[in-house]
Amino acid sequence: MKEISLDYRYLKAFMVTSRLLNFSKAAQELNIAQSAVSRQIKLLEESVGDQLIIRSSKKVLLTEKGQALLEELGRFEGKLQDIFFGHMNKVIRVGILHGLLETWFNDVMVEFSRTSAHQLTVEVNSLELLKDKLHNGKYDLIFTTENIQSELVSSLKLFEEKMVLVSKKELTPKEAPEHPWIVYSENDHLFQLFKKRSQKIIVVNSITTILKLVQKGVGIAIVPDHTVNDKNLSSYDLKGLPKQHIHLSSLNFQHMPEHIAQLVDIIRTQHKSY
Repeated sequence: MKEISLDYRYLKAFMVTSRLLNFSKAAQELNIAQSAVSRQIKLLEESVGDQLIIRSSKKVLLTEKGQALLEELGRFEGKLQDIFFGHMNKVIRVGILHGLLETWFNDVMVEFSRTSAHQLTVEVNSLELLKDKLHNGKYDLIFTTENIQSELVSSLKLFEEKMVLVSKKELTPKEAPEHPWIVYSENDHLFQLFKKRSQKIIVVNSITTILKLVQKGVGIAIVPDHTVNDKNLSSYDLKGLPKQHIHLSSLNFQHMPEHIAQLVDIIRTQHKSY
């Protein structure tokens, strides 16, 4: 099968001439010489190896191939119109750390579903994968604890995430090693704060489950303060923990797409309460 090498530079001249069926009028609309219109169409025909327009002194006609190409170009323009200017629902691709999805981002999704017709796809990943997939255009937005600034990506600080020690019964932070620890990972803040480790450690990578286990008296944990809604839990501020901020990171759009801007506006409004 012969491979066609279409020269896209000359499609505009072909489309305008085909619509007007007049080289002179096409030249006026394109603001170029009539001879240039004729030459561009000839070069287009040479690139596809077939005649597209039949020329005469009185009339311009499309060949069968020319008519087929014009119809296909019309459909293509219609699709472009839908993509860039249509009102179709669009998908926002979000990457997020697991703990943020379970807690803070739930309220964002609820508000977005109430106010927008667009769609969300939300995926949990590690920090490194979130950054990598954003830089490769796989996400539109990511939410992490890192301030990412590069030629392709910039970050907006949303709020400070204050970490607190929680337990079912009252205790002093110094007593922490004497109680079972419920930790999110091997890099949990409990390991950073206390040289002496608990004799019993439970690793659960779910903030929601960690809080439920603390509520049932299974052990103690360090969690973001905005996740603690149970007044029956004892909560303690801790010294020695570095400040941690939540950031929204996105590609450096010259003009942020409308559907993504809707979500960002909701987040800008909601984060002020934290």
